[in-house]
Amino acid sequence: MNGVTVRRAEARDVLRLFELLTEICEFHVNGRPDIFKKGQKYNEQELIQILKDQERPVFVADDGEKVVGYAFCILKRKKDQAVFNDLLTVYIDDLCVDGECRGQGIGRILFEAVKTYAKEVGAYNIDLNVWEFPGSAVGFYENLGMKPERRYMEYIL
Repeated sequence: MNGVTVRRAEARDVLRLFELLTEICEFHVNGRPDIFKKGQKYNEQELIQILKDQERPVFVADDGEKVVGYAFCILKRKKDQAVFNDLLTVYIDDLCVDGECRGQGIGRILFEAVKTYAKEVGAYNIDLNVWEFPGSAVGFYENLGMKPERRYMEYIL
């Protein structure tokens, strides 16, 4: 999509981030109402703290008029562990594109920005969890070149 730039989120983005967080929450509630409930993932104070935390970068896609997507990330470090090599991972905790803007390449632009950031900080990899329900983003992530590292499975009682 032309005219979309990615930048680090700022305090001025909080209200728009809340709108998009609400949208993605509803998407998950509709996909797995047995697991997810309506509500906000963060309150305003938590969100402001996240935006200040260098270990939790948040990127926004901005079309010049408004924020049309985001990627919440967390730096995960494995160091001095018995069976793991020392690794820095950029974990994508949450990625959302405004429902009216999906299919325009904004998710790919956000992912590429996260990849650039991950390389800049010397990360070994990028990982994430994606829910497998109809309409989920599994295909989107596969099209970006992501491959399963492991799979979480469930048996509902």
